[in-house]
Amino acid sequence: MTEPVFFARSAGLTVGEIATLTGGKPREGTDLDRRVVNAGPLDRAGPSDLSFADKRKFAEALAATAAGVCLVSPALADAAPSHVAVIVVHNPYAAFVTVERALFPDSLRPSSLVAGNGVAAGAFVHASVRLEAGVVVDPGAVIGPGAEIGAGTVIGPQAVIGPQVKIGRNCSVGPCASITHALVGDRVVIHAGARIGQDGFGYVRGPNGHVKIPQLARVIIQNDVEIGANTTIDRGGSRDTVIGEGTKIDNLVQIGHNCVIGRQVIIVSQTGVSGSCVIEDHAVLGGQVGLADHVTVGEGAMLGARSGVIGGSIPARARWGGFPAGPLREWLRGAAVLRRLSADHGGHEHTHKDDDEGQG
Repeated sequence: MTEPVFFARSAGLTVGEIATLTGGKPREGTDLDRRVVNAGPLDRAGPSDLSFADKRKFAEALAATAAGVCLVSPALADAAPSHVAVIVVHNPYAAFVTVERALFPDSLRPSSLVAGNGVAAGAFVHASVRLEAGVVVDPGAVIGPGAEIGAGTVIGPQAVIGPQVKIGRNCSVGPCASITHALVGDRVVIHAGARIGQDGFGYVRGPNGHVKIPQLARVIIQNDVEIGANTTIDRGGSRDTVIGEGTKIDNLVQIGHNCVIGRQVIIVSQTGVSGSCVIEDHAVLGGQVGLADHVTVGEGAMLGARSGVIGGSIPARARWGGFPAGPLREWLRGAAVLRRLSADHGGHEHTHKDDDEGQG
């Protein structure tokens, strides 16, 4: 059950190759030709597996591991048993991820579900579509008039690419995803069921009901963005919705029209970003964060999970939390005060005299 059966097994890497790749230092006497072909946690790794230990609390697990090679911090260099080939690095987990990526490159983006090449039978590609060499289109996919797709990109089964959409090179569009009114850069990963470029939510209320506002702009997705399953990104109404280079968006996120998301932003699952918000470079939004419209999140700011921002701006590099969101320390201090007040009054119920008397 520990075999990575869903990803092709590579030839593996030797201790010497791993040390070079990570900048680590093998323990004295380590066999540099020992090879690993898989990776796993300390308690499940076997002789052909790589593992890691980065904190002292894992010293006991490290001492008992059966892993063939282990990346460890300097503080744990002597804690591994003699049968383990030890490579000392300053950040074992980051080094472990680097090696995992080299061992299993196919895991980094979705591939064709039918192991196909070219346009599969059952896909519909309009005659005016331009496909560069090496594009894969799985069965059931639909690509509309005037679309352009770059070399090495995979379009999953039943995905829909709308008219005039441009998608760059080495991208992946997952099963049942839809992309309309959008320009997509290179090396973008769009997971299954994502919806990109549909109408933004805009209406004018009037005496005869809600009047729809035309949504005339686009979605611009820059290079190296990843968009999770069932996430929705509305196209702009009056200006483009933009997702900046290197930004990573989790599953089940909603981004409204006219939003501008900067570079290298992290947005975690079930977050909702209302229209015309600006999230600047390197900001982090935790799970279930909610932003009202026209909010600005400053560069490098962090919002804790379930924070709610109802207006205004969050300063650069600030740490906010709570609802309504505010500076994290103030919110934590307020929560502590409420807990103390609750504890002070716990069990002291106030009973009125009349409550104890029957009604005649």
